[in-house]
Amino acid sequence: MGRVNDNPAPSPAVSGDLRTRLLAALALAPLVLLAAWAGGAWFGLLLLAGVALMAREWVDIVHGGETRQFVLHVVAGVSGLLAGAWPQKAGLFLSLAGLAWLASLWLTARALRGFTIHHVTGPLYIAAAALAMMALRASPTCGASAIFFLFAVVWSADSLAYFTGRALGGPKFAPRISPKKTWSGFFGAVAGGALAGGVFALVGGWPAGPLFLIGALLGGFEQFGDLYESAMKRRFGVKDSGTLIPGHGGILDRVDGLVAAAVLALIIGALATGTLHDAGCGLFKLWGWP
Repeated sequence: MGRVNDNPAPSPAVSGDLRTRLLAALALAPLVLLAAWAGGAWFGLLLLAGVALMAREWVDIVHGGETRQFVLHVVAGVSGLLAGAWPQKAGLFLSLAGLAWLASLWLTARALRGFTIHHVTGPLYIAAAALAMMALRASPTCGASAIFFLFAVVWSADSLAYFTGRALGGPKFAPRISPKKTWSGFFGAVAGGALAGGVFALVGGWPAGPLFLIGALLGGFEQFGDLYESAMKRRFGVKDSGTLIPGHGGILDRVDGLVAAAVLALIIGALATGTLHDAGCGLFKLWGWP
Protein backbone atom coordinates (compact mmCIF):
# COMPACT_ATOMS: atom_id res chain seq x y z
CA MET A 1 0.00 0.00 0.00
CA GLY A 2 1.50 3.24 -0.97
CA ARG A 3 4.27 1.47 -2.90
CA VAL A 4 5.96 4.27 -4.72
CA ASN A 5 8.69 4.78 -7.29
CA ASP A 6 11.54 7.24 -7.00
CA ASN A 7 11.30 8.29 -10.66
CA PRO A 8 8.36 10.63 -11.28
CA ALA A 9 8.37 10.03 -15.03
CA PRO A 10 6.19 7.00 -15.87
CA SER A 11 7.66 4.36 -18.11
CA PRO A 12 5.80 1.91 -20.33
CA ALA A 13 6.59 -0.85 -17.85
CA VAL A 14 5.16 1.20 -14.99
CA SER A 15 2.07 2.06 -17.03
CA GLY A 16 1.56 -1.62 -17.77
CA ASP A 17 1.94 -2.46 -14.08
CA LEU A 18 -0.60 0.19 -13.14
CA ARG A 19 -3.02 -1.13 -15.77
CA THR A 20 -2.66 -4.66 -14.36
CA ARG A 21 -3.23 -3.40 -10.82
CA LEU A 22 -6.37 -1.53 -11.86
CA LEU A 23 -7.82 -4.48 -13.74
CA ALA A 24 -7.20 -6.80 -10.79
CA ALA A 25 -8.78 -4.31 -8.40
CA LEU A 26 -11.82 -3.86 -10.64
CA ALA A 27 -12.27 -7.64 -10.78
CA LEU A 28 -12.00 -8.19 -7.02
CA ALA A 29 -13.64 -5.05 -5.60
CA PRO A 30 -17.26 -6.01 -6.46
CA LEU A 31 -16.88 -9.37 -4.70
CA VAL A 32 -15.45 -7.73 -1.57
CA LEU A 33 -18.05 -4.96 -1.55
CA LEU A 34 -20.97 -7.33 -2.07
CA ALA A 35 -19.82 -9.59 0.76
CA ALA A 36 -19.31 -6.55 3.01
CA TRP A 37 -22.77 -5.23 2.16
CA ALA A 38 -24.41 -8.63 2.77
CA GLY A 39 -22.57 -9.10 6.06
CA GLY A 40 -23.25 -12.14 8.22
CA ALA A 41 -22.22 -15.50 6.82
CA TRP A 42 -21.23 -14.03 3.44
CA PHE A 43 -18.71 -11.67 4.96
CA GLY A 44 -17.59 -14.43 7.30
CA LEU A 45 -16.89 -16.74 4.36
CA LEU A 46 -14.87 -14.01 2.66
CA LEU A 47 -12.82 -13.56 5.84
CA LEU A 48 -12.42 -17.32 6.23
CA ALA A 49 -10.92 -17.53 2.75
CA GLY A 50 -8.70 -14.58 3.61
CA VAL A 51 -7.50 -16.28 6.79
CA ALA A 52 -6.53 -19.44 4.91
CA LEU A 53 -4.69 -17.50 2.20
CA MET A 54 -2.89 -15.25 4.68
CA ALA A 55 -1.83 -18.26 6.75
CA ARG A 56 -0.56 -20.07 3.65
CA GLU A 57 1.56 -17.13 2.52
CA TRP A 58 2.89 -16.29 5.99
CA VAL A 59 3.90 -19.86 6.74
CA ASP A 60 5.45 -20.34 3.30
CA ILE A 61 7.64 -17.27 3.81
CA VAL A 62 8.49 -17.53 7.50
CA HIS A 63 8.21 -21.23 8.36
CA GLY A 64 9.18 -22.90 5.10
CA GLY A 65 5.64 -24.10 4.43
CA GLU A 66 5.54 -26.34 7.53
CA THR A 67 2.11 -28.00 7.69
CA ARG A 68 1.65 -27.88 11.46
CA GLN A 69 2.41 -24.18 11.47
CA PHE A 70 -0.15 -23.63 8.74
CA VAL A 71 -2.82 -25.42 10.80
CA LEU A 72 -1.99 -23.38 13.90
CA HIS A 73 -2.07 -20.09 11.98
CA VAL A 74 -5.47 -21.01 10.53
CA VAL A 75 -6.79 -22.01 13.96
CA ALA A 76 -5.67 -18.65 15.38
CA GLY A 77 -7.27 -16.76 12.49
CA VAL A 78 -10.57 -18.64 12.67
CA SER A 79 -10.65 -18.12 16.44
CA GLY A 80 -10.25 -14.37 15.90
CA LEU A 81 -13.04 -14.43 13.32
CA LEU A 82 -15.38 -16.25 15.71
CA ALA A 83 -14.52 -13.83 18.51
CA GLY A 84 -15.55 -10.96 16.25
CA ALA A 85 -18.77 -12.70 15.20
CA TRP A 86 -19.79 -13.71 18.75
CA PRO A 87 -18.23 -11.12 21.09
CA GLN A 88 -20.15 -12.51 24.05
CA LYS A 89 -17.87 -15.56 23.76
CA ALA A 90 -14.78 -13.63 22.72
CA GLY A 91 -12.84 -14.76 25.79
CA LEU A 92 -13.22 -18.43 24.83
CA PHE A 93 -12.26 -17.93 21.19
CA LEU A 94 -9.33 -15.63 21.98
CA SER A 95 -8.05 -18.19 24.48
CA LEU A 96 -8.06 -20.74 21.67
CA ALA A 97 -6.12 -18.29 19.49
CA GLY A 98 -3.64 -17.85 22.33
CA LEU A 99 -3.14 -21.59 22.63
CA ALA A 100 -2.50 -21.84 18.87
CA TRP A 101 0.03 -19.03 19.20
CA LEU A 102 1.84 -20.75 22.08
CA ALA A 103 1.94 -24.03 20.15
CA SER A 104 3.39 -22.17 17.16
CA LEU A 105 6.09 -20.66 19.38
CA TRP A 106 6.91 -24.09 20.79
CA LEU A 107 7.31 -25.59 17.31
CA THR A 108 9.44 -22.63 16.24
CA ALA A 109 11.67 -22.90 19.31
CA ARG A 110 12.21 -26.60 18.61
CA ALA A 111 13.08 -26.00 14.96
CA LEU A 112 15.24 -22.88 15.25
CA ARG A 113 18.02 -21.68 17.54
CA GLY A 114 16.97 -18.10 16.99
CA PHE A 115 13.97 -16.52 15.38
CA THR A 116 12.63 -13.14 14.29
CA ILE A 117 9.59 -11.16 15.35
CA HIS A 118 7.78 -12.49 12.28
CA HIS A 119 8.21 -16.05 13.59
CA VAL A 120 6.50 -14.89 16.78
CA THR A 121 3.65 -12.73 15.49
CA GLY A 122 2.12 -14.74 12.62
CA PRO A 123 -0.85 -16.29 14.47
CA LEU A 124 -1.48 -13.06 16.37
CA TYR A 125 -1.40 -11.01 13.16
CA ILE A 126 -3.92 -13.22 11.39
CA ALA A 127 -6.17 -13.51 14.45
CA ALA A 128 -6.15 -9.73 14.96
CA ALA A 129 -6.96 -9.12 11.29
CA ALA A 130 -9.95 -11.47 11.33
CA LEU A 131 -11.17 -10.21 14.71
CA ALA A 132 -11.04 -6.55 13.71
CA MET A 133 -12.76 -6.97 10.35
CA MET A 134 -15.49 -9.26 11.67
CA ALA A 135 -16.16 -7.26 14.84
CA LEU A 136 -16.50 -3.98 12.95
CA ARG A 137 -18.92 -5.49 10.42
CA ALA A 138 -20.89 -7.38 13.09
CA SER A 139 -21.79 -4.17 14.93
CA PRO A 140 -25.62 -4.40 15.09
CA THR A 141 -26.48 -0.84 14.10
CA CYS A 142 -23.41 0.55 12.33
CA GLY A 143 -21.56 -2.48 10.94
CA ALA A 144 -22.03 -1.69 7.26
CA SER A 145 -21.15 1.99 7.79
CA ALA A 146 -18.02 1.08 9.75
CA ILE A 147 -16.66 -1.41 7.21
CA PHE A 148 -17.37 0.82 4.20
CA PHE A 149 -15.78 3.76 6.02
CA LEU A 150 -12.69 1.61 6.62
CA PHE A 151 -12.53 0.51 2.97
CA ALA A 152 -12.97 4.07 1.72
CA VAL A 153 -10.20 5.40 3.93
CA VAL A 154 -7.68 2.65 3.16
CA TRP A 155 -8.30 2.56 -0.58
CA SER A 156 -8.13 6.34 -0.84
CA ALA A 157 -4.95 6.44 1.28
CA ASP A 158 -3.38 3.71 -0.85
CA SER A 159 -4.17 5.50 -4.09
CA LEU A 160 -2.92 8.92 -3.04
CA ALA A 161 0.21 7.42 -1.49
CA TYR A 162 0.99 5.68 -4.79
CA PHE A 163 0.43 8.69 -7.03
CA THR A 164 1.86 11.31 -4.67
CA GLY A 165 4.99 9.28 -4.07
CA ARG A 166 5.53 8.73 -7.77
CA ALA A 167 4.87 12.34 -8.70
CA LEU A 168 6.88 14.04 -5.95
CA GLY A 169 9.48 11.50 -4.84
CA GLY A 170 11.77 13.07 -2.27
CA PRO A 171 13.31 11.81 1.00
CA LYS A 172 12.89 8.15 1.88
CA PHE A 173 10.43 7.20 4.58
CA ALA A 174 12.04 3.93 5.72
CA PRO A 175 14.92 3.16 3.31
CA ARG A 176 16.17 0.06 5.13
CA ILE A 177 12.75 -1.59 5.04
CA SER A 178 11.10 -0.29 1.87
CA PRO A 179 13.55 1.72 -0.27
CA LYS A 180 10.85 3.01 -2.64
CA LYS A 181 8.73 4.56 0.11
CA THR A 182 8.95 8.34 0.46
CA TRP A 183 7.67 10.90 2.91
CA SER A 184 5.60 12.40 0.12
CA GLY A 185 3.88 9.02 -0.27
CA PHE A 186 3.25 8.84 3.47
CA PHE A 187 1.68 12.28 3.59
CA GLY A 188 -0.28 11.36 0.48
CA ALA A 189 -1.74 8.44 2.45
CA VAL A 190 -2.66 10.77 5.33
CA ALA A 191 -4.31 13.17 2.88
CA GLY A 192 -6.13 10.34 1.12
CA GLY A 193 -7.51 9.00 4.39
CA ALA A 194 -8.58 12.46 5.47
CA LEU A 195 -10.27 13.13 2.14
CA ALA A 196 -12.18 9.85 2.28
CA GLY A 197 -13.22 10.52 5.88
CA GLY A 198 -14.51 13.97 5.01
CA VAL A 199 -16.41 12.82 1.93
CA PHE A 200 -17.88 9.84 3.81
CA ALA A 201 -19.11 12.15 6.55
CA LEU A 202 -20.69 14.57 4.11
CA VAL A 203 -22.46 11.80 2.21
CA GLY A 204 -23.71 10.21 5.43
CA GLY A 205 -24.74 13.48 7.04
CA TRP A 206 -22.23 13.36 9.92
CA PRO A 207 -19.89 16.14 11.10
CA ALA A 208 -17.07 16.20 8.56
CA GLY A 209 -14.28 17.51 10.79
CA PRO A 210 -14.01 14.55 13.21
CA LEU A 211 -14.21 11.89 10.51
CA PHE A 212 -11.70 13.89 8.48
CA LEU A 213 -9.28 13.59 11.41
CA ILE A 214 -9.91 9.90 12.08
CA GLY A 215 -9.54 9.20 8.36
CA ALA A 216 -6.16 10.93 8.40
CA LEU A 217 -5.10 8.87 11.42
CA LEU A 218 -6.13 5.57 9.84
CA GLY A 219 -4.62 6.59 6.48
CA GLY A 220 -1.25 7.24 8.06
CA PHE A 221 -1.35 4.15 10.26
CA GLU A 222 -2.08 1.83 7.34
CA GLN A 223 1.37 2.71 5.97
CA PHE A 224 2.97 1.08 9.00
CA GLY A 225 1.10 -2.13 8.21
CA ASP A 226 2.72 -2.01 4.80
CA LEU A 227 6.14 -1.48 6.38
CA TYR A 228 5.69 -4.46 8.72
CA GLU A 229 4.97 -6.78 5.81
CA SER A 230 7.79 -5.22 3.77
CA ALA A 231 10.18 -5.92 6.64
CA MET A 232 9.14 -9.58 6.60
CA LYS A 233 9.68 -9.92 2.85
CA ARG A 234 13.06 -8.19 3.06
CA ARG A 235 14.16 -10.40 5.98
CA PHE A 236 13.25 -13.60 4.15
CA GLY A 237 14.32 -12.47 0.68
CA VAL A 238 11.04 -12.49 -1.24
CA LYS A 239 9.68 -9.81 -3.56
CA ASP A 240 5.97 -10.55 -3.10
CA SER A 241 4.10 -12.63 -0.56
CA GLY A 242 2.54 -14.62 -3.41
CA THR A 243 1.22 -14.50 -6.95
CA LEU A 244 -2.51 -14.66 -6.27
CA ILE A 245 -3.44 -11.15 -7.47
CA PRO A 246 -1.90 -9.89 -10.74
CA GLY A 247 -0.08 -6.61 -10.22
CA HIS A 248 -0.45 -6.82 -6.44
CA GLY A 249 1.34 -10.04 -5.46
CA GLY A 250 -0.24 -12.12 -2.71
CA ILE A 251 -3.08 -11.53 -0.29
CA LEU A 252 -0.67 -10.21 2.36
CA ASP A 253 0.60 -7.64 -0.12
CA ARG A 254 -2.96 -6.44 -0.66
CA VAL A 255 -4.26 -6.34 2.91
CA ASP A 256 -1.20 -5.30 4.93
CA GLY A 257 -2.35 -1.68 5.32
CA LEU A 258 -6.00 -2.69 5.71
CA VAL A 259 -5.10 -4.98 8.63
CA ALA A 260 -3.27 -2.19 10.48
CA ALA A 261 -6.08 0.31 9.90
CA ALA A 262 -8.78 -2.21 10.89
CA VAL A 263 -7.06 -3.08 14.17
CA LEU A 264 -6.67 0.61 15.06
CA ALA A 265 -10.29 1.30 14.07
CA LEU A 266 -11.45 -1.57 16.31
CA ILE A 267 -9.43 -0.23 19.23
CA ILE A 268 -10.89 3.26 18.77
CA GLY A 269 -14.43 1.91 18.43
CA ALA A 270 -14.16 -0.44 21.41
CA LEU A 271 -12.75 2.32 23.62
CA ALA A 272 -15.53 4.67 22.55
CA THR A 273 -18.33 2.21 23.31
CA GLY A 274 -16.68 0.22 26.08
CA THR A 275 -17.57 -3.04 24.32
CA LEU A 276 -16.49 -5.22 21.43
CA HIS A 277 -20.14 -5.89 20.63
CA ASP A 278 -20.79 -2.49 19.06
CA ALA A 279 -17.27 -1.30 18.28
CA GLY A 280 -18.26 -0.35 14.73
CA CYS A 281 -20.53 2.37 16.13
CA GLY A 282 -17.65 3.70 18.21
CA LEU A 283 -16.09 5.27 15.14
CA PHE A 284 -19.18 7.48 14.92
CA LYS A 285 -20.32 7.69 18.56
CA LEU A 286 -17.11 9.52 19.31
CA TRP A 287 -18.74 12.40 17.53
CA GLY A 288 -22.22 12.05 18.96
CA TRP A 289 -23.83 9.72 16.38
CA PRO A 290 -26.17 7.94 16.32
